[in-house]
Amino acid sequence: MIVTTTPNIEGKEIVEYKGIVFGEVIAGVDFIKDFAAGLSNFFGGRSGSYEGELIKTRENAIKEMEQRAIQMGANAIVGVDIDYEMLGQANNMMMVTASGTAVVVR
Repeated sequence: MIVTTTPNIEGKEIVEYKGIVFGEVIAGVDFIKDFAAGLSNFFGGRSGSYEGELIKTRENAIKEMEQRAIQMGANAIVGVDIDYEMLGQANNMMMVTASGTAVVVR
């Protein structure tokens, strides 16, 4: 499946629009990651624990979006947008939403 942020795919023709498709994943951030991120914040540098969780969550949201597009009969997704949000009373939940337009290309 071709997944792109562009509105079209070079060398391909969009022959059918199936509709908007989403993939949403909410992941909890645990105490150990919070503690490690706090140390990175205090001493400076990047937080590998948060970055790893973010990458995994984003990849899962894209996979979920792809699966929904396949169920709609699409073979590509164009115009993909990824949004990030922190949720929960203590901002300890990370939500990643992937959205795009499911299409059939040839």
